Amino acid sequence: MTTLEIKDLHASVFTAENDEVPILKGVNLTVNSGETHAVMGPNGSGKSTLSYAIAGHPKYTVTSGSITLDGQDVLEMSIDERARAGLFLAMQYPVEVPGVSMSNFLRTAATAVRGEAPKLRHWVKEVKGAMADLEIDAAFGERSVNEGFSGGEKKRHEILQLGLLKPKIAILDETDSGLDVDALRVVSEGVNRYKEAENGGVLLITHYTRILRYIQPQFVHVFVGGRIIESGGPELADELETNGYVRFTHTATA
Repeated sequence: MTTLEIKDLHASVFTAENDEVPILKGVNLTVNSGETHAVMGPNGSGKSTLSYAIAGHPKYTVTSGSITLDGQDVLEMSIDERARAGLFLAMQYPVEVPGVSMSNFLRTAATAVRGEAPKLRHWVKEVKGAMADLEIDAAFGERSVNEGFSGGEKKRHEILQLGLLKPKIAILDETDSGLDVDALRVVSEGVNRYKEAENGGVLLITHYTRILRYIQPQFVHVFVGGRIIESGGPELADELETNGYVRFTHTATA
């Protein structure tokens, strides 16, 4: 079993004037294989910062606390080492990579994560199948990564990577953002396929409950003011759908 464990995590960003702005203020969270955790909270609460801190984004500085993956110190790993160890981040705003085709990007990424280049004939079949599952036109394989893609197309590409790279723990940062109903269904089905095939752990960061109709979490965490202030089961998401975050924002500022 794989375990991602976050203990008393604090993280900051530094302004151009080198002023420290604390964002994460003591996050505690454990995600195991086969579990889906939904982290929900209002804008500006620090949810995305948590995902970037786990992935190693250089903009964010972890000032105290720990992140371990199966007992290994994630904070001592470079970004690519974290990916090879089994961590995956689907970003809220996937970047464009002009001049690099999707097919080359995917094979290079798979080679780096797997430690050897996949056999070409098997790889082509694997990619075609994964693209068909996500209703991605095969012609997209020759287009530059995310260049000129719609929001939904970018998110499908992120989930395509998830299915091909087969990480131990998937962190999905607002994957539902900007998706219409059909794209949301397709993307969610892709996440569910990954979880079933790999017994992967999923950390799903979102504002809204609509994606939870398709990707059903066992655990829901309310994230306000840079930390988790309440955890529960799916019923907690139902409360948020009905009443919003008012009770929790009052608790956090009390």
